[in-house]
Amino acid sequence: MEHKTFHGNITPADISKALFAHFHRGNYRVQQIGSGENIIIQIASIFNASSGGQTSIGVSVQKFEDGVMVQIGKQSWMGIAASLGKTALSAIHNPLSLLGRIDDVAQDIESLSIGDEIWSVINQTAYNLGASFELSERLKRYVCDYCDTPNPVGESSCIACGAPLGSIQPRTCKFCGYIVTSAESVCPNCKKPNFG
Repeated sequence: MEHKTFHGNITPADISKALFAHFHRGNYRVQQIGSGENIIIQIASIFNASSGGQTSIGVSVQKFEDGVMVQIGKQSWMGIAASLGKTALSAIHNPLSLLGRIDDVAQDIESLSIGDEIWSVINQTAYNLGASFELSERLKRYVCDYCDTPNPVGESSCIACGAPLGSIQPRTCKFCGYIVTSAESVCPNCKKPNFG
């Protein structure tokens, strides 16, 4: 399961509305489970679709004080594999049969990339609402390890005792928004390098 953290003025309902608007049409149906701070959005192929195989994927959105955490589950694609297999077998027996299955192949290919499309909708929604992978102002504040004094953003040493604060300054992964420490050169969430 892949997940990202967006910091800012964004709610699970904002993401749910965007996914409904984008996917609840054509060969897809969308349903929401839960409300408020924890929402699961399920996106699936409609029953008896005129083309393509069956697919389904779940998106979990959880509110926290400074934003939301979004997690996309693994896609169920057995129906897509069966549909592509049927197309391949038909083509072996009769290459002209591909002409009759062009819609099926197009729908199957679209379904295989639905995870990327979901992230695209979520990223655009977050951007439009001013949310990002950057830490919120509240989380940017840090407390001195030596005297427990809260320090404003950007201080290199404690305003009370003068101790260096460089090692405790929080930051986020530039790829997924996960909070990482200055000692971590690789994000523990997405496993991508976070230098600089």
